Amino acid sequence: MEQRTARLTLLIDPNKKAIFDRLCSQEDVTASQKVRQFIRDYIEQKLGENWQEDAQGDK
Repeated sequence: MEQRTARLTLLIDPNKKAIFDRLCSQEDVTASQKVRQFIRDYIEQKLGENWQEDAQGDK
């Protein structure tokens, strides 16, 4: 299970934020859940699906 100990703050156009929130609501997910999904997908795209196993060796 992922530990949520880091905070990511970003600035976004208010109109884009409203649209993003509405789209997330339609999928019954929070904006934070969707951003975490985007980040996981990006990491997997760049490093492959086994990125977590590889990252554990870096501790």
